[in-house]
Amino acid sequence: MIRAALKSLLGRKLRLLMSTFAIVLGVAFVAGSLVFSDTLSRSFTALFASTVGDVVVRPDSGTTVDGAPSTRTIPASLLDDLRSIPGAARVDGNVSAVGVFVVDKENKVVGGFGPPGFGVNWSDAPAGHGLEGLSITTGHAPHGPDEVVLDAKTAERANYFVGERIVVVTSADRARLTPRLVGIADFEHGGSLNGASLSIFDTPTAQDLFLDGKDAYTDVWVTAKDGVSQEELRDQVAAQLPQDVEAVTGDDAADESASELLKAITFLTTFLLIFAGIALVVGAFLIVNTFSILVAQRSRELALLRALGASKRQVTWSVQLEAFVLGVIGSTIGLGLGVLLAMAIRAFFANFGLDLSGQPLVFAPRTFAASYAVGVLVTMAAAWLPARRTTRIAPVQALRDDVAMPESALHRRLLLGIVLIVGGLASLYLGLFSDVTHGGWWTGAGVLAILLGVASASPVISRPFLSLARWVYAGLFGTVGNLAGQNSLRNPRRTTATASALMIGLTLACTMAIVGDSAKASVDQTVQENFVGDFIVSNVFGGPFSPSIAKRMANVDGVTEVVRERFQFAERDGDRQGVAATDPARIDALELKMLSGSTSDLTDGTVLVKKAFADDHDLAVGDELTLKVPSGEETYRVTGVMDDNPLVFAPVLTTIDTLTAAGFQDQDNALVIMTDHTSVGVQNRLDEVVGDLPIVTVKNEAEFAQEQRQPIDGLVRTIFALLGLALVIAVLGIVNTLALSIIERTREIGMLRAIGLSRAQLRRMITLESIVISVLGAVLGVGLGIGFGIALMYAVRDQGLEVISVPEGQLALFLALSLVIGVLAAVFPARRAARLDVLRAIATE
Repeated sequence: MIRAALKSLLGRKLRLLMSTFAIVLGVAFVAGSLVFSDTLSRSFTALFASTVGDVVVRPDSGTTVDGAPSTRTIPASLLDDLRSIPGAARVDGNVSAVGVFVVDKENKVVGGFGPPGFGVNWSDAPAGHGLEGLSITTGHAPHGPDEVVLDAKTAERANYFVGERIVVVTSADRARLTPRLVGIADFEHGGSLNGASLSIFDTPTAQDLFLDGKDAYTDVWVTAKDGVSQEELRDQVAAQLPQDVEAVTGDDAADESASELLKAITFLTTFLLIFAGIALVVGAFLIVNTFSILVAQRSRELALLRALGASKRQVTWSVQLEAFVLGVIGSTIGLGLGVLLAMAIRAFFANFGLDLSGQPLVFAPRTFAASYAVGVLVTMAAAWLPARRTTRIAPVQALRDDVAMPESALHRRLLLGIVLIVGGLASLYLGLFSDVTHGGWWTGAGVLAILLGVASASPVISRPFLSLARWVYAGLFGTVGNLAGQNSLRNPRRTTATASALMIGLTLACTMAIVGDSAKASVDQTVQENFVGDFIVSNVFGGPFSPSIAKRMANVDGVTEVVRERFQFAERDGDRQGVAATDPARIDALELKMLSGSTSDLTDGTVLVKKAFADDHDLAVGDELTLKVPSGEETYRVTGVMDDNPLVFAPVLTTIDTLTAAGFQDQDNALVIMTDHTSVGVQNRLDEVVGDLPIVTVKNEAEFAQEQRQPIDGLVRTIFALLGLALVIAVLGIVNTLALSIIERTREIGMLRAIGLSRAQLRRMITLESIVISVLGAVLGVGLGIGFGIALMYAVRDQGLEVISVPEGQLALFLALSLVIGVLAAVFPARRAARLDVLRAIATE
């Protein structure tokens, strides 16, 4: 039986290799996602490990939750005390700041949307300024306020050379700097900043820029003497520190710094693997169809084996052996393609500033194990159903050319489909509308169950559509159309299984189209209803900028009022919590809709909260809210509950002085500008204030709404691109099914040609069959997508997404696209059928 299975496999190489496309693409996505995420994780882990000393001395809560430096510092006098420690070889103070960007010669910011821009001081420590292996390869170290050193990648991207004057923008009062580039820093033995930009100043200049001239440091690195461990040195250092300063080992500091970023990497990996799973589910339909057709074609062969004494189990495992070999081949090819895909993903993220060119790809054992496990198991599981089905056919019955699915089997599939749909609806309801843990998993499981249920029941529920298609075809195309309709109805399981692959991809595409359009419509409505003032001033990267800009804009002719707003992250119950702040004297200009309490009650040490946040955390006026901020744990009294407003950037709103007292930097994130509406050219004058700061822009209401829509458009485009993989597999499934069905119907095609069917008519018949499959998949997919999209948006209506918008034009485009897919998918099979030799086709067994 093993030899027979292998010979059968070798005898149908082309047919089986066509079905490997699905496995190759699915496994490639799994492998590429894992290789890229492992590379990204290794790169950042190595980077953080090289940016710490043996022991790091820092203020308690010296950084915010998102890793930005707070206002708390280490006095320079403490360094002398630390140098007297027996285990310390040297002590170096560091000054660092985020939001320091280089502007290239075309006045464009280098990076910004992805990796951060750092400003640091130079140190003559053995590891350069703290980055292991980074040293000045060209020029010299900075000396004085007019000199700067850049990392090599940033200098290259900005097209700057040593000796030139460059432009550096910061969020400090001196927002625009034009120092001379005196040196280039690079890694001598390989390494990367992963796209981050680095501007290096001497210590006094860094202190002047980022610490308001204080003789202090953001943290201190203590280097151990030979033979002294990090733990031993940490204990010695801790004994010399005041109460509000802590010492941690370099390893712990690196792990802590990397933890939040590695969480983001985990999310990215999960995001990519979800689409790999979608591709594999779609591919499973292709494999089921392929093996169903191949097993049907070999019915006489398998019946003969049964007659010669082969058991049902042996027949089943012979098919499973073929699936195993196919899975191994597909996984191997997919693994190789996954490497190329990982390189493509790396190049894609490089466009957003995440440059991993200095980090070689990481091939962890889990990548190989997952790739082969997924590829082989999915292939064997998909092939098990047709293998099991063929053993239920009696050997004598299998001698027929075509064995139709019995009515009892169709009824069982319908019953299974109904059970899956009902169970999926229940799971979807729990995930979307009830307070269960891991709601996303419940939602995903519900969607999958409904899709599988519809696919299982589709041979029955699609009969009216297929009958209608036959009637329409017969009326439009005569005998050829009638034949195409009959062929679709002859084996509804095969027709609907092929259509189901396309259905899944279009279901998810339609769902995302509705979610994206509804989100944008909700943003437009919220901005229209709540936008106050005439202009919004903000950082294009979402970061802070100097408070001096507000003072300068308040003096612009035609400006009547400037409302400052800030945004920071605190910590609540171990999770990040956004906190906004504004000037209470000007809060009425924001026209907040208060549901309880009053804006006049907002004073230092109090907060207003949005309704959704208050409902989620059971907060009301008079309750207390405890947050962990750089100054420690602080408790604030709730004085009001407000409706959602896009100009309040977080669920919690307090005063600017409260945020500053908590240890956050004295920097604004947005300005709301009111004008007298009589002066001409106010926006031009406001633009002049920030003309030398490309990171800060002035926007009117329409421009602000467009800015809010851009992240939604980007996410939807990314998801559509990833779903394109599933659609490609679905199209390949249609091609594969038609090609294999033509092989199965070779004698029938020969007979049709013999009685007068022309090549053109035959091609038309195959094309019409393909269109039926693709349109059926599109109708099912669009219908399910509308249902899922509306249900999802209804479930999140309390989160500020109140508008449900169905993009009719986009959905109509999907339906039209299905016609194009049907025509294109039929080109190869139709040409192959038309080229068959009539006499040889009639003589085919």
